Amino acid sequence: DLPEPMFAAVEDLTPPAGPRPRIVLMCPQGEPFTQKKAEELAREKHLIFVCGHYEGYDERIREHLVTDELSIGDYVLTGGELPAMVVVDAVVRLLPGVLGNELSAVTDSFSTGLLEYPHYTRPASFRGWEVPEVLTSGHHGRVEAWRREQSLLRTLQRRPDLLEKADLTAKERAWIERQRMDEDDHKPEM
Repeated sequence: DLPEPMFAAVEDLTPPAGPRPRIVLMCPQGEPFTQKKAEELAREKHLIFVCGHYEGYDERIREHLVTDELSIGDYVLTGGELPAMVVVDAVVRLLPGVLGNELSAVTDSFSTGLLEYPHYTRPASFRGWEVPEVLTSGHHGRVEAWRREQSLLRTLQRRPDLLEKADLTAKERAWIERQRMDEDDHKPEM
């Protein structure tokens, strides 16, 4: 993308006085977008997203205009608009008053560094499939312990890479190791 139209567009959106907004360039070479980055961006007063459509950006845009370069994954799309929408959605849902339940943004997957636990709704029995008994017990402490354990297990099974950075207790790390050993014991011999 040519530098002049990019600079002109951003300068038109930038207030003449006051702090400079964060200017985010969406590109495959950018820093991987994470929940932590969404939380950081949600604290900003002003964000401007730069989305290109061509082979690449003039390097002067990177060097002198943008403050951040973000990527939403290791693949190429036709433009930066869809990645920007992904980032905007992740950021906006963290703003006060956006979600009906303010705790949703705090307890959703990745907010704790782990995948979310399984959810169940009514009825307690559907086609012979039962909701885990602990969830209908009314014992809030056991429910929370089950949720944490399920969150750990789901993360171990689906995204073990997240466990390396997760804030876990020694007891939780030991539990995860036992799960890994149990899994190894049940693998068929070749």
